[in-house]
Amino acid sequence: MIITTQNGAAIDTEKDLTSAERHILQKLFIWKSLVDSLEAFIEKKEKALADGWNASGPVRPSEAMRVILENLEEQVAMRLKNTLTSSPPNGC
Repeated sequence: MIITTQNGAAIDTEKDLTSAERHILQKLFIWKSLVDSLEAFIEKKEKALADGWNASGPVRPSEAMRVILENLEEQVAMRLKNTLTSSPPNGC
């Protein structure tokens, strides 16, 4: 899969990431839509990196993975900002 970041960087997950990084990335794609705060996403990211692939131990992210992780954090922040600005005021 090719991931294009918001700044235009293209990362080929097959070539640029390890299998453990791809596994973690799959989990984080799900979490980016489910968390209700950026802090919660960062906690999930840190736990996934600490646990590794199939609880195999910590994964040290490559430069490509770090770029993707930063991009995911930006996407979560934007989603949450858009959710807050499009929500009606309390009681309406």
